[in-house]
Amino acid sequence: MPYNAEPHLRRPSSEALRERIPGWGADLDPADRPSVPRELSLTPEDNGAHWDVPERQPELEPRERSIEHGMLPPVFGTVAPLRGLSGAIRRYAYENYSEARAAHWLLLVLGDRVDAGEQHLRSLASTRPDNPITETGVLSEGRRHGVASRFGVGRADTAHQWMDPVIVAAPWVVTAIGIGLLVRGARRTAASEPVETE
Repeated sequence: MPYNAEPHLRRPSSEALRERIPGWGADLDPADRPSVPRELSLTPEDNGAHWDVPERQPELEPRERSIEHGMLPPVFGTVAPLRGLSGAIRRYAYENYSEARAAHWLLLVLGDRVDAGEQHLRSLASTRPDNPITETGVLSEGRRHGVASRFGVGRADTAHQWMDPVIVAAPWVVTAIGIGLLVRGARRTAASEPVETE
């Protein structure tokens, strides 16, 4: 039905709606609302708070904050402290750019990507490195109808699925190439050194 700019039918009255729809308007009478005593007692004297501003969480190490804000909120998260190159990038974004600037958010995205790279390197240096074959679920594509579930069902991720293998494999390929170049350079250096004979 096309939109009609003419005035629509008048809204039915509360009584007519109550007759037509069982339970309609059950909360119109304040006496029937369980939340009314609570709603009416939202005065500073009755809320039980013993402070005007809550006690502040101690800032044990410097936290990032936007330049628009003079101080941190009374309670803040400390789950992911800034560290390494990614932390320096994020700290720079917060110290130099307003949240209204694209540079602020682009630097935060860059910091996130650098952090992902740092975690990959940390994983490679550990005794149990990441396993991209099992952790990405690529094996389940053949076992769990992966191809059939991607086509003809209106999935939103089909537009970018072609780049997923590149994003997942790129750090591993770059690392393998880097190690190969280092080994080749070390072999060339060892082969070009003159052998001393007595």
